[in-house]
Amino acid sequence: MRARIRDTEIFFDVDGVGFEPRGGVMVERPVVFLLHGGPGGDHASFKTQIGALRDVVQLVFIDHRGSGRSSKADPASNTLENNIDDVDALREHLGLDRICLLGSSYGGMVAQGYAIRYPERLSNLILSVTAPSYRFLDDAKKFIAEQGTPDQQRVCEWLWNGTFESQEQLYDYYKHMGPSYSTTFDAAKFEENWSLSIRNFEQLNLGFGDFLRTYDYIDQLHTIPCPTLVLAGAQDWICPPHHSELIAEKIPRAHLKIFANSSHMVPSDEGDAYLTAVRGFLTCAPK
Repeated sequence: MRARIRDTEIFFDVDGVGFEPRGGVMVERPVVFLLHGGPGGDHASFKTQIGALRDVVQLVFIDHRGSGRSSKADPASNTLENNIDDVDALREHLGLDRICLLGSSYGGMVAQGYAIRYPERLSNLILSVTAPSYRFLDDAKKFIAEQGTPDQQRVCEWLWNGTFESQEQLYDYYKHMGPSYSTTFDAAKFEENWSLSIRNFEQLNLGFGDFLRTYDYIDQLHTIPCPTLVLAGAQDWICPPHHSELIAEKIPRAHLKIFANSSHMVPSDEGDAYLTAVRGFLTCAPK
């Protein structure tokens, strides 16, 4: 499905019923918007990793503007600020008063910005393997400089400088970085999952070459009023867990869970535990 909002067209997909028959009445389920990573990724991994949450909530999978199956957009408009405002425009388009957000990695950065800008529109917030400011970049660069293989150091230069020139380079990056993103990296599964997704390296370049170098929510996190679940992988190289610890410290109603055997891809590394934590939060957290 597509929604014409603001100055762009967003692709979204819905899974799970909005109202569930229960005890002779129709009970409304929470609506969870899922915000993918990147910048320049898409929603595909959510469907393979956490689509099972459809049994307790209605899931809305979103491709950010210009990403995945959303319509092409002016590359200069693919900013963090526009991604935040697009989420609220889609909420309004769907006629929803309040939503839940689950943002992973870059999607978690969008979700933090949304929670700060539109607190009255948010009932619950889940921030997964993300960071509250540009400072995550220094930690990631240090990790690669000290522990990365020569190939990892080579491909990460494209990331740090925002200089990917082709899908082939992007594939090269993720293939070499796969063992760092996931403690359970499987080369065959990587090839299968790669074919499911649509990736935009120009958006990745814009993010890492521009706005991800300066964004900073740390001093505003205390204004987020809703119940918040913060999830981190203990072995995450790009958004190390101390960034999640800081988020949980600053948000008044936050709960932190760190997965000991996971890196950045927690739903792949400890899928059952991840789903249990998210499902429990969405069904038990006060509204």
